[in-house]
Amino acid sequence: MRKFRDSNEQSLKEVIEYLLKAYRIDGRVNEQRLISNWENVVGPMIGKYTTSLRIHHKVLFVELTSSVVRNELNYAKEKLVKSLNDTVGARVINRIVLK
Repeated sequence: MRKFRDSNEQSLKEVIEYLLKAYRIDGRVNEQRLISNWENVVGPMIGKYTTSLRIHHKVLFVELTSSVVRNELNYAKEKLVKSLNDTVGARVINRIVLK
């Protein structure tokens, strides 16, 4: 990344990334991006059974209303972690806990 004092010409993306890192909020922004992309990754059927999503210490906690869906997602945890992180473009979570 270029230093901003060298030139007055920077893309808006570069400026935003710089500010997010400078204020150390890029991690929180990535967490929110991951949560907002949950339904895009798992699909609308599973999204319908999801009641709560939260991230704490790189662990995604997912609350579901269906034990059948919970059981099915249990088999795909590693694939979900990879897909969600790939969607955001950063290593935001390491594992998923289904409740």
